[in-house]
Amino acid sequence: MNKKIIKLIGFASLLLTAPFAEAHTGLAQHSFQSGLLHPMLGLDHLLATMAVGIWAAKMGGKVRWSMPLLFIALLTVAAIWSQGLASVLAVENSIAVSLLLLGLFIVFSIKLPATIGMIIVGLFAIFHGVAHGTEWPAVVTPFWYVSGFVFTTASLQVVGVMAATYGADRAQVLIRLSGMLIASAGGWILLTN
Repeated sequence: MNKKIIKLIGFASLLLTAPFAEAHTGLAQHSFQSGLLHPMLGLDHLLATMAVGIWAAKMGGKVRWSMPLLFIALLTVAAIWSQGLASVLAVENSIAVSLLLLGLFIVFSIKLPATIGMIIVGLFAIFHGVAHGTEWPAVVTPFWYVSGFVFTTASLQVVGVMAATYGADRAQVLIRLSGMLIASAGGWILLTN
């Protein structure tokens, strides 16, 4: 991996972990920082977001960036739409299935037609968005909170795309290993729900 990519990944990591250093954590509950943290506090959301970026990069072409953009757009719309509503039945199982399938797509380097891949990722985004919307605190300012989780989601997807696109051949083994871990997490969630 070249030095620019390593620096970019390091910088993105600093941006994403900076909110953890907040000494006055009570202040972050109604803010941009709370939204920044939300996608990273749930392992299922963190893994799914990274998986979309990795799989999009493995699909290649225009899908490399359009798939993550679609995921972010539908996730945001679903989160805003579902904010404050009771949990929809089967959302957790749907999220687990998304992890299982995305992980397997990465492990086996599955390339679907772009339209089919976009539809699949779009559905996954809706389920993740509903979960985000039903989990955020009712007292939070929606604009700043949503801006925070959109920023984190986009950053995680950029890291996933960059890692899968510019990784050396030996890094592809790590990419497949990450796919196995993501699929395993999805399977575990399905078994324990």
